[in-house]
Amino acid sequence: MDFDEIDRKLLQFLQEDAKQTTKELSYKLGLSVTAVYERIKKLENAKVVLKYVAILDKCKVDRNFVVLCHVKLIQHKKEYILQFEKEVMTLPEVTECFHISGDYDYILKICVRDIEDYRNFMLSKLTTLQHITSTHSSFIISEVKNTTAIVME
Repeated sequence: MDFDEIDRKLLQFLQEDAKQTTKELSYKLGLSVTAVYERIKKLENAKVVLKYVAILDKCKVDRNFVVLCHVKLIQHKKEYILQFEKEVMTLPEVTECFHISGDYDYILKICVRDIEDYRNFMLSKLTTLQHITSTHSSFIISEVKNTTAIVME
């Protein structure tokens, strides 16, 4: 999909704060409220804008122990991959899951209360999944950059 400069700015504004009204956006973009509404609908219908969410403060909801867990499967059989992906989707502690290349097959981003909570997660949930041969965990010391924004130039 081709985006003009107004679409790019609109997407930037929506990524910064999706609760802005069409009136506020129209003022920033120099367009009518109707024109902004129609552009947003066009972007939603084209599945450029997938959904609107609230981003929580991990500290305030007591889930600020963040772990990146590398997972290696026994084999790269299609059935093993599909089963693992289906099962990992049911784990609420896993906020992101990426199928990757390299020494491991997946990286999971896991948000829990503390190291004890992570240990319980590993013992009672992750290691019970079939076809996992090994895991490697890295604990986040500090968050240098965390954004959901995608820059469009």
